[in-house]
Amino acid sequence: MQMDVLKIGTRGSALALAQAHETRARLMAAHGLPEAAFEIVVISTSGDRIQDRPLSEAGGKGLFTKEIEEALLDRRIDIAVHSSKDMPTALPAGLELSAFLEREDVRDAFIGRAAARLEDLPQRAVVGSSSLRRQALIRRLRPDIEVVMFRGNVQTRLRKLYEGQVAGTLLANAGLRRLGMADVITELLPLERFPPAPGQGAICIESRIGDEKVKTMLEPIGHVATAQALSCERAFLAALDGSCRTPIAGYAQIDGERLAFAGMILSPDGQAVHEVAAEGRAAEAAPLGTDAGERIREKAGARFFEGWS
Repeated sequence: MQMDVLKIGTRGSALALAQAHETRARLMAAHGLPEAAFEIVVISTSGDRIQDRPLSEAGGKGLFTKEIEEALLDRRIDIAVHSSKDMPTALPAGLELSAFLEREDVRDAFIGRAAARLEDLPQRAVVGSSSLRRQALIRRLRPDIEVVMFRGNVQTRLRKLYEGQVAGTLLANAGLRRLGMADVITELLPLERFPPAPGQGAICIESRIGDEKVKTMLEPIGHVATAQALSCERAFLAALDGSCRTPIAGYAQIDGERLAFAGMILSPDGQAVHEVAAEGRAAEAAPLGTDAGERIREKAGARFFEGWS
């Protein structure tokens, strides 16, 4: 189809650019368009600039999307490419998540310097992670380990690791694979002990509601099963008011027309854990996620969430 140059907004990290390039490549293949039909627009976000404290203290995961969404609303860009796990459950008025690319491996990867496996680290070893979910899961598995805040992009975190600041760190396997850096992984953590963040491993595309040209462009590259899984996971997160302040895990798997979901909430120290499961029709993904979130919230009780915000 013919249209003006499509402007793709993204953060400037190597991983964000890899995701934008993947989106562009899929659009080129789907529509037989040259690279010149697209422009990748790098936008600096508050989340990238704030490196001295946890995002939970600075304003939450919306810090990675705010400036990009402003550019979308101002029509400086036509679509925005994000890591789905960075997306708040509530979007600005006028914007929607219009497509999800086929999901990568959702597992967390451990990169160990003192030991190849997380469980084999020496007593009281120091592990770096900025994710409250990963911090809580590490403490659940190894209460003796000291977990320290570890901000920065993939390359920054690996440099800090190899400089000896920590004995190990965790990153998303999907991101490392997209960067061609899977060789640094020393252990892939099993889902049953280390469930992923809602949205982990999936690239999402945000656009303006009612932009029919863009909708037509995106339609061939959207992956239905990934969209269904993410609909369930994001509904689960929304039912828990999930943000960067809450250690929450959730993963929906699609098998034909059926969906199976497993969710978990943890106390920050990893010692209190509640789990929930749901199964049903993939077409009812969002209601299944909402119901799972409401059930686990009731199971945990109001006191479980005190002091998290």
